[in-house]
Amino acid sequence: MEGGNQTEVKDFILHGLSINAGADILLFLIFLVIYTLTLIGNIMIIMLVWYNPTLHKPMYIFLGNLSFVEIWYTTSTIPKMLYGFLSTVNYISFTGCFLQYFFFFSLGTTECFLLTVMGYDRYLAICQPLRYNVLMSSKICSRLAASCWISGFLWSTVPISLISQLPFCGDNEIDHFLCDTGPLLELACVRDFATELTSSVSISLALLATFSFTCISYAFIIQTIIRIPSSSGRHKAFSTCASHLTVVTIFFGCAMYMYIRPLGNHPFYVDKMVAVLYTIVTPLMNPIVYSLRNKEFVQAVKKFMRY
Repeated sequence: MEGGNQTEVKDFILHGLSINAGADILLFLIFLVIYTLTLIGNIMIIMLVWYNPTLHKPMYIFLGNLSFVEIWYTTSTIPKMLYGFLSTVNYISFTGCFLQYFFFFSLGTTECFLLTVMGYDRYLAICQPLRYNVLMSSKICSRLAASCWISGFLWSTVPISLISQLPFCGDNEIDHFLCDTGPLLELACVRDFATELTSSVSISLALLATFSFTCISYAFIIQTIIRIPSSSGRHKAFSTCASHLTVVTIFFGCAMYMYIRPLGNHPFYVDKMVAVLYTIVTPLMNPIVYSLRNKEFVQAVKKFMRY
């Protein structure tokens, strides 16, 4: 990425989250604990799905993929942020900044696709139960999971390549804890309408398309649940998708606030707090929400603890 960009800027400075030096150690400890718990929780989910035959179902296979995404999604940002709390100036090289941006954007897009596919899986399970095993066979499940990964990484190639080719020749301070679209475009020496439009359309389309398909799946799910005569049946049907719906609401809500909104001056501290929710808090919630609200998963955890 750096080769085609003739620029005076060789590195950037990430300002991070801290507003005063006294809070750095406290924030470091808080986010270190969150990062550690995120890794432990998501690794446990992957191990349980991998080694437990009762969890070799599309729903849990997608969940295992989501956990794998979350591990690398947080790893692309948190270690560098933790380093910033302990250093006077948090430098990141030009290449390192765009590598972080590439993996952060690609993994985030992959998560969007995975959450959408998981919503489609719940739609088939609730609305098409008799045909579920045919419509969501192991082969189809594997192809859908692979498609999410391939699409997520291909989707980000064009906008990131265009932004990396912009000239950066002045201010190199990023008022954020990660390299993201908005802060990088603001530091460019020239305004390139084509690059800004391509980036905006790419991000907006990925979010709106995946969120719309997820909403369509839940519209059919809710319609089907309402028709179930017994209250226990309705509760059982809704409980199978409540965890997924919780994660979808938080992730898409925060991401759409950040990337699909009217132009104007938006407080940086608010943007950073919202970014914390979908980059750090959501990956931590994933194992907690799914493990607490899913009986099969709870049983698998208990069985694992016995060994």
